[in-house]
Amino acid sequence: MTHLASFLEETLEAWLDVRQGILDEVGNIPARKFDFRPTPETKSVRELVQHILEVSMLMTGELTRPDTNLKRLPWHKMLKKHATAAHRAKSKRELLVLLGAQMRDAEKRFRKVGDIAMWQLIERFDGKQGTKIQWLHHGIAQEMYHRGQLATYARLLGLEPALTQKIRGA
Repeated sequence: MTHLASFLEETLEAWLDVRQGILDEVGNIPARKFDFRPTPETKSVRELVQHILEVSMLMTGELTRPDTNLKRLPWHKMLKKHATAAHRAKSKRELLVLLGAQMRDAEKRFRKVGDIAMWQLIERFDGKQGTKIQWLHHGIAQEMYHRGQLATYARLLGLEPALTQKIRGA
């Protein structure tokens, strides 16, 4: 078993695993199907990937600041401040590249901030207090939720999800 240097390193390892799953699921869906949406009121594949990116960009940008304040601006303004690149990426290739680049940037920034800073208390969007590390876990859970949505989209498109293929040994 590999020894992890800190709780932050263990958290980043978990996030990397989830992000790799996102990359696999996005990679599994053909580019020509990126405008697919299960119902008119749901996000398309492209919009869902952009949403994953914008939330992780916002989370990285805010949680690596010394003065994190998730209520500093309204949600839409926070996204504009941190995540305009998420909406510039349109093609499957651009989105896959940005998913990888954003994760590498996040790792670098969180490691620079360090483990102790991640235990700082912040005011969350709901007005309650929590630690930065807890909010990072919240973000990872959000990505995992959307990974499940991508797998469901794949099924609706008649595809076998990437994780199912991996488990099956394909």
